[in-house]
Amino acid sequence: MSVEKVLIVGGGFTGLTAGIALARRGVAVTLVERAKAWARVGHGLTIQGNALRVFKDLGVLDDIIARGFPEEDGVTLYFADGRTMSHLQTPRTGGDDLPPTIGVLRPDVHEVLVSKAESLGVEIRLGQELASFQDDGTAATSVLTDGTTETWDLIIIAEGIKSRTRAELGITEDRAPTGLGIWRAVTDRKPEMHGGIAFPASDDGGAYKVGYTPVSATQCYVFVLCRPQRVDNGLADHQEVRRLMENFHGEFDWIRESIDENTFMNFQQIEWIFVEGPWHRGRVLAIGEAVHAVPPLIAQGAALCLEDALLLAEHITEDGDLQTQLTAFHDRRLPRIRGVVDASLQLAHWEQNPGTPDADPGRVMAESLLALVAAP
Repeated sequence: MSVEKVLIVGGGFTGLTAGIALARRGVAVTLVERAKAWARVGHGLTIQGNALRVFKDLGVLDDIIARGFPEEDGVTLYFADGRTMSHLQTPRTGGDDLPPTIGVLRPDVHEVLVSKAESLGVEIRLGQELASFQDDGTAATSVLTDGTTETWDLIIIAEGIKSRTRAELGITEDRAPTGLGIWRAVTDRKPEMHGGIAFPASDDGGAYKVGYTPVSATQCYVFVLCRPQRVDNGLADHQEVRRLMENFHGEFDWIRESIDENTFMNFQQIEWIFVEGPWHRGRVLAIGEAVHAVPPLIAQGAALCLEDALLLAEHITEDGDLQTQLTAFHDRRLPRIRGVVDASLQLAHWEQNPGTPDADPGRVMAESLLALVAAP
């Protein structure tokens, strides 16, 4: 192997997946995370088959599926008035032996990954960040915020789109606005509600799109795509979400009425980044949303990060030159990620311009997912 001792910075899905994949291959892994304690926070997720394929390799698939809700029949696209527009059969991007998609709560996935990492001996240090690093070509030296100085064969930066370290790697690209904002909530659903997305006929000042994914037998994850600023209109969060959904009918009438002051929800501006150039400098490498993050319009953000982590572990635990392996890893990932970025930004443009002639979001979503069926 070209690495034996690795530091991972960031304890989200990307960092934990990298830690698990490396530990399973005999690498000594230390992971630092700025949070002082793990907390059950976050909304629901739509996880595609190619992410499930990574979970299968990590040995956590059964635990995650047991906590989620598998989707076998695809997703229905609706007009705002409740009429069916079309039905999108979700491609099995992870292979025929895996569900095409599952819905699951983010904290449930995180708990499974933390438990697996700990069981494999990954050393997790909470309340720590990378203050600085140095690379001399033969090792990378880290200085953590507690003053600890250590050397490693490789430092992996998995800090997410707001990475503080990205620029220190000579990466000039930075996160940028997409022109979209998103409300996310978890609420109740009826058993016969299997997932859907609804589009307005025009921009009426409300939502660009609303949708939901079942995450259990009784709950669903709901998203409302809208303008990137939280309007200061005196409404409480749940009232604002209901206002944005007021012109969407059919199943969305029931979902809207189920949202109240006790519903867990959050709002954020959607940003994006895509780093074309090298992701590493010497023995320090950035992966995941630190170098590629896209609007969540085809539910591939988490999947691409998980693929990064697993494939990186495969590359650097082979015999050979580490720099050659890191370059080969980057070159292998770039075309697949670029396809998702291009499709997601096209969809984001259409979302902000309802009624655009020849706009066909269903086709672009389907084509993008079909392109991912081949193993990464």
